[in-house]
Amino acid sequence: MKYKYVSDLPENIQNVLPKHAQEIYMKAFNDSFEEDKDPDKRLPGESLQHISNEHAWEAVKKEYRRDEKGKWVKKQL
Repeated sequence: MKYKYVSDLPENIQNVLPKHAQEIYMKAFNDSFEEDKDPDKRLPGESLQHISNEHAWEAVKKEYRRDEKGKWVKKQL
């Protein structure tokens, strides 16, 4: 299911990611959910929820990283 608001994200996402990273996650998840809803675009047995989650985390990791304490922080350019 697509997310309408950041507050709709799972608690584990809300609890670990900063607000901006949550917005990145939500947009990437929703975009992937739309693009990959055709089962022929996914690997056999791969769920739409799973692939959308993978794409969302990839998008977050482009701009954020975990620091030495495990906290998600914006990457320095």
